[in-house]
Amino acid sequence: MTQKSILITGCSSGIGYDAAHGMRAAGWRVFASCRMAEDCARLQAEGFESPRIDYTDTDSILIGLAKTLEATGGTLDAVFNNGAYAIPGAVEDLPTNALRAIFEANFFGWHELSRAVIPVMRAQGHGRILQCSSVLGFVTMPWRGAYNSTKFALEGLTDTLRIELKDTPIEVVLIEPGPITSKIRVNSIPHFEHWIDWESSPRAEQYRMKLMQRLYSSAGPDKFELPASAVTKKLLKAVTATRPKPRYYVTTPTYIMGTLRRILPTRMLDNILSRG
Repeated sequence: MTQKSILITGCSSGIGYDAAHGMRAAGWRVFASCRMAEDCARLQAEGFESPRIDYTDTDSILIGLAKTLEATGGTLDAVFNNGAYAIPGAVEDLPTNALRAIFEANFFGWHELSRAVIPVMRAQGHGRILQCSSVLGFVTMPWRGAYNSTKFALEGLTDTLRIELKDTPIEVVLIEPGPITSKIRVNSIPHFEHWIDWESSPRAEQYRMKLMQRLYSSAGPDKFELPASAVTKKLLKAVTATRPKPRYYVTTPTYIMGTLRRILPTRMLDNILSRG
Protein backbone atom coordinates (compact mmCIF):
# COMPACT_ATOMS: atom_id res chain seq x y z
CA MET A 1 0.00 0.00 0.00
CA THR A 2 1.36 3.41 -1.02
CA GLN A 3 2.07 5.74 1.88
CA LYS A 4 -0.33 8.67 1.91
CA SER A 5 1.03 12.21 1.98
CA ILE A 6 -0.07 15.44 3.63
CA LEU A 7 1.26 18.99 3.50
CA ILE A 8 0.71 20.88 6.78
CA THR A 9 1.45 24.58 7.19
CA GLY A 10 2.39 26.48 10.34
CA CYS A 11 4.29 23.59 11.91
CA SER A 12 6.77 25.55 14.03
CA SER A 13 4.63 25.09 17.16
CA GLY A 14 1.14 24.45 18.48
CA ILE A 15 -1.48 22.80 16.30
CA GLY A 16 0.75 22.39 13.25
CA TYR A 17 3.64 20.91 15.21
CA ASP A 18 1.42 18.37 16.94
CA ALA A 19 -0.39 17.54 13.69
CA ALA A 20 2.92 16.83 11.97
CA HIS A 21 3.98 14.40 14.68
CA GLY A 22 0.53 12.85 15.00
CA MET A 23 0.07 12.26 11.29
CA ARG A 24 3.56 10.78 10.97
CA ALA A 25 2.81 8.44 13.87
CA ALA A 26 -0.34 7.37 12.01
CA GLY A 27 1.77 6.33 9.04
CA TRP A 28 1.47 9.37 6.79
CA ARG A 29 4.30 10.99 4.90
CA VAL A 30 4.27 14.49 6.35
CA PHE A 31 5.56 17.65 4.72
CA ALA A 32 5.72 19.97 7.73
CA SER A 33 6.10 23.49 6.41
CA CYS A 34 7.01 26.60 8.38
CA ARG A 35 7.25 30.31 7.64
CA MET A 36 10.82 30.69 8.91
CA ALA A 37 13.81 28.83 7.48
CA GLU A 38 15.24 28.15 10.94
CA ASP A 39 12.02 26.40 11.99
CA CYS A 40 12.15 24.30 8.82
CA ALA A 41 15.71 23.33 9.73
CA ARG A 42 14.62 22.34 13.23
CA LEU A 43 11.87 20.09 11.86
CA GLN A 44 14.25 18.59 9.31
CA ALA A 45 16.50 17.68 12.24
CA GLU A 46 13.48 15.84 13.67
CA GLY A 47 13.22 13.80 10.49
CA PHE A 48 10.53 15.74 8.64
CA GLU A 49 10.52 16.98 5.10
CA SER A 50 9.93 20.68 5.70
CA PRO A 51 9.49 23.04 2.76
CA ARG A 52 9.33 26.73 3.65
CA ILE A 53 5.89 28.25 3.07
CA ASP A 54 5.11 31.81 4.08
CA TYR A 55 1.48 32.66 3.34
CA THR A 56 2.42 36.30 2.68
CA ASP A 57 4.90 35.27 -0.03
CA THR A 58 3.39 33.81 -3.21
CA ASP A 59 6.74 32.50 -4.44
CA SER A 60 7.28 30.53 -1.24
CA ILE A 61 3.81 28.98 -1.55
CA LEU A 62 4.37 27.84 -5.12
CA ILE A 63 7.98 26.72 -4.53
CA GLY A 64 7.07 24.91 -1.31
CA LEU A 65 4.26 23.03 -3.04
CA ALA A 66 6.48 22.28 -6.04
CA LYS A 67 9.16 20.77 -3.77
CA THR A 68 6.52 18.66 -2.06
CA LEU A 69 5.17 17.37 -5.37
CA GLU A 70 8.68 16.70 -6.65
CA ALA A 71 9.31 14.52 -3.60
CA THR A 72 6.07 12.55 -4.03
CA GLY A 73 6.24 12.13 -7.78
CA GLY A 74 3.47 14.67 -8.36
CA THR A 75 0.75 13.54 -5.96
CA LEU A 76 -0.60 14.85 -2.66
CA ASP A 77 -3.41 13.25 -0.70
CA ALA A 78 -4.19 16.11 1.66
CA VAL A 79 -3.29 19.67 2.58
CA PHE A 80 -3.96 21.12 6.04
CA ASN A 81 -4.03 24.92 5.97
CA ASN A 82 -3.16 25.95 9.49
CA GLY A 83 -0.66 28.81 9.96
CA ALA A 84 -2.25 32.00 11.34
CA TYR A 85 -1.78 34.79 13.87
CA ALA A 86 -3.85 37.34 15.81
CA ILE A 87 -3.80 41.11 16.34
CA PRO A 88 -5.57 41.87 19.63
CA GLY A 89 -7.36 45.20 19.81
CA ALA A 90 -10.68 46.97 19.37
CA VAL A 91 -11.91 47.26 15.79
CA GLU A 92 -11.94 51.06 15.98
CA ASP A 93 -8.23 50.99 16.85
CA LEU A 94 -7.20 48.61 14.06
CA PRO A 95 -5.50 50.45 11.18
CA THR A 96 -6.85 49.20 7.87
CA ASN A 97 -3.33 48.19 6.90
CA ALA A 98 -3.29 45.87 9.91
CA LEU A 99 -6.31 44.08 8.46
CA ARG A 100 -4.66 43.95 5.04
CA ALA A 101 -1.59 42.33 6.61
CA ILE A 102 -3.46 39.72 8.64
CA PHE A 103 -5.69 38.79 5.71
CA GLU A 104 -2.57 38.07 3.64
CA ALA A 105 -1.38 35.56 6.23
CA ASN A 106 -4.67 34.11 7.50
CA PHE A 107 -6.75 34.11 4.33
CA PHE A 108 -5.25 35.06 0.97
CA GLY A 109 -2.26 32.73 1.35
CA TRP A 110 -4.59 29.85 2.24
CA HIS A 111 -6.56 30.57 -0.91
CA GLU A 112 -3.41 30.58 -3.02
CA LEU A 113 -2.23 27.23 -1.70
CA SER A 114 -5.68 25.67 -2.05
CA ARG A 115 -6.03 26.89 -5.64
CA ALA A 116 -2.60 25.54 -6.51
CA VAL A 117 -3.33 22.08 -5.11
CA ILE A 118 -6.80 21.62 -6.65
CA PRO A 119 -5.51 20.75 -10.16
CA VAL A 120 -3.17 18.15 -8.63
CA MET A 121 -5.99 16.50 -6.70
CA ARG A 122 -8.38 16.68 -9.63
CA ALA A 123 -5.84 14.98 -11.90
CA GLN A 124 -5.02 12.19 -9.43
CA GLY A 125 -8.69 11.51 -8.75
CA HIS A 126 -8.80 12.24 -5.01
CA GLY A 127 -7.72 14.70 -2.33
CA ARG A 128 -8.70 16.56 0.79
CA ILE A 129 -8.34 20.23 1.63
CA LEU A 130 -8.62 20.80 5.37
CA GLN A 131 -8.89 24.25 6.88
CA CYS A 132 -8.07 25.02 10.51
CA SER A 133 -10.73 27.58 11.33
CA SER A 134 -11.96 28.39 14.84
CA VAL A 135 -15.02 28.79 17.00
CA LEU A 136 -14.31 32.44 16.19
CA GLY A 137 -15.17 31.65 12.59
CA PHE A 138 -18.88 31.54 13.45
CA VAL A 139 -19.20 33.58 16.66
CA THR A 140 -17.29 36.71 17.61
CA MET A 141 -15.62 37.92 20.78
CA PRO A 142 -14.50 41.45 21.66
CA TRP A 143 -10.88 42.55 21.14
CA ARG A 144 -10.43 39.89 18.46
CA GLY A 145 -11.88 41.66 15.43
CA ALA A 146 -8.90 41.09 13.14
CA TYR A 147 -8.72 37.37 13.83
CA ASN A 148 -12.52 36.97 13.87
CA SER A 149 -12.86 38.56 10.45
CA THR A 150 -10.23 36.36 8.81
CA LYS A 151 -11.87 33.22 10.18
CA PHE A 152 -15.36 34.33 9.15
CA ALA A 153 -14.01 34.97 5.65
CA LEU A 154 -12.32 31.58 5.64
CA GLU A 155 -15.57 29.84 6.59
CA GLY A 156 -17.47 31.55 3.78
CA LEU A 157 -14.81 30.73 1.21
CA THR A 158 -14.51 27.13 2.38
CA ASP A 159 -18.26 26.50 2.39
CA THR A 160 -18.45 27.86 -1.15
CA LEU A 161 -15.49 25.75 -2.28
CA ARG A 162 -17.01 22.60 -0.77
CA ILE A 163 -20.24 23.13 -2.73
CA GLU A 164 -18.42 23.96 -5.95
CA LEU A 165 -16.23 20.85 -5.71
CA LYS A 166 -19.16 18.47 -5.14
CA ASP A 167 -18.78 17.20 -8.69
CA THR A 168 -15.09 16.40 -8.16
CA PRO A 169 -13.27 13.77 -6.06
CA ILE A 170 -11.97 16.49 -3.72
CA GLU A 171 -13.34 16.80 -0.18
CA VAL A 172 -13.21 20.14 1.66
CA VAL A 173 -13.39 20.20 5.47
CA LEU A 174 -13.40 22.81 8.23
CA ILE A 175 -11.87 22.02 11.62
CA GLU A 176 -13.10 24.43 14.28
CA PRO A 177 -11.14 24.46 17.55
CA GLY A 178 -11.96 26.49 20.63
CA PRO A 179 -9.23 27.15 23.23
CA ILE A 180 -6.14 25.09 22.39
CA THR A 181 -2.76 25.21 24.10
CA SER A 182 -0.49 27.15 21.76
CA LYS A 183 1.71 30.23 21.47
CA ILE A 184 -0.91 32.34 19.69
CA ARG A 185 -1.28 34.77 22.62
CA VAL A 186 2.47 35.28 23.03
CA ASN A 187 2.96 35.47 19.26
CA SER A 188 0.27 38.15 19.00
CA ILE A 189 2.11 40.59 21.27
CA PRO A 190 4.52 41.98 18.61
CA HIS A 191 1.59 42.53 16.24
CA PHE A 192 -0.38 44.31 18.98
CA GLU A 193 2.59 46.53 19.81
CA HIS A 194 3.20 47.30 16.13
CA TRP A 195 -0.35 48.18 15.15
CA ILE A 196 -2.38 49.27 18.20
CA ASP A 197 -1.87 52.71 19.76
CA TRP A 198 -3.92 51.75 22.78
CA GLU A 199 -2.84 54.64 25.00
CA SER A 200 -4.44 57.09 22.53
CA SER A 201 -7.63 55.06 22.30
CA PRO A 202 -10.89 56.21 23.92
CA ARG A 203 -10.86 52.67 25.33
CA ALA A 204 -7.46 53.08 26.99
CA GLU A 205 -8.83 52.26 30.44
CA GLN A 206 -10.47 49.08 29.11
CA TYR A 207 -7.18 48.04 27.55
CA ARG A 208 -5.41 48.69 30.85
CA MET A 209 -7.93 46.81 32.98
CA LYS A 210 -8.80 43.92 30.65
CA LEU A 211 -6.67 43.27 27.61
CA MET A 212 -3.21 44.13 28.91
CA GLN A 213 -3.47 41.79 31.86
CA ARG A 214 -4.64 38.91 29.70
CA LEU A 215 -2.09 39.61 26.98
CA TYR A 216 1.04 40.04 29.06
CA SER A 217 0.44 37.70 31.97
CA SER A 218 -0.58 34.07 31.94
CA ALA A 219 -3.02 32.78 34.54
CA GLY A 220 -2.59 29.24 33.27
CA PRO A 221 -4.76 27.36 30.81
CA ASP A 222 -8.17 28.75 29.89
CA LYS A 223 -11.21 26.91 31.13
CA PHE A 224 -11.96 24.00 28.76
CA GLU A 225 -8.54 24.42 27.07
CA LEU A 226 -7.31 21.25 25.37
CA PRO A 227 -3.89 20.25 24.06
CA ALA A 228 -3.15 20.54 20.36
CA SER A 229 -3.46 16.76 20.09
CA ALA A 230 -7.26 17.24 20.28
CA VAL A 231 -7.11 18.95 16.89
CA THR A 232 -4.82 16.26 15.48
CA LYS A 233 -7.34 13.63 16.53
CA LYS A 234 -10.08 15.34 14.50
CA LEU A 235 -7.70 15.93 11.61
CA LEU A 236 -6.98 12.20 11.45
CA LYS A 237 -10.72 11.47 11.40
CA ALA A 238 -11.23 14.00 8.62
CA VAL A 239 -8.53 12.54 6.37
CA THR A 240 -9.49 8.89 6.88
CA ALA A 241 -13.31 8.99 6.89
CA THR A 242 -14.90 7.59 3.75
CA ARG A 243 -17.29 10.54 3.77
CA PRO A 244 -15.84 13.28 6.00
CA LYS A 245 -18.08 15.76 7.77
CA PRO A 246 -18.09 19.33 6.46
CA ARG A 247 -17.15 20.49 9.99
CA TYR A 248 -15.37 19.02 12.98
CA TYR A 249 -15.79 20.80 16.30
CA VAL A 250 -12.94 20.67 18.82
CA THR A 251 -13.36 21.62 22.52
CA THR A 252 -16.51 22.06 24.59
CA PRO A 253 -16.88 25.83 23.88
CA THR A 254 -17.17 25.13 20.15
CA TYR A 255 -20.03 22.71 20.72
CA ILE A 256 -21.72 25.12 23.13
CA MET A 257 -21.40 28.11 20.81
CA GLY A 258 -22.56 26.09 17.82
CA THR A 259 -25.75 25.30 19.70
CA LEU A 260 -26.27 28.80 21.11
CA ARG A 261 -25.80 30.37 17.68
CA ARG A 262 -28.63 28.22 16.33
CA ILE A 263 -31.13 28.78 19.13
CA LEU A 264 -30.56 32.26 20.60
CA PRO A 265 -31.60 35.66 19.24
CA THR A 266 -28.64 37.74 18.14
CA ARG A 267 -28.92 40.26 20.98
CA MET A 268 -28.97 37.54 23.60
CA LEU A 269 -25.94 35.84 22.05
CA ASP A 270 -24.18 39.24 21.91
CA ASN A 271 -24.70 39.64 25.65
CA ILE A 272 -23.07 36.29 26.33
CA LEU A 273 -20.14 36.86 23.97
CA SER A 274 -19.47 40.39 25.22
CA ARG A 275 -18.39 38.93 28.56
CA GLY A 276 -15.46 37.23 26.81
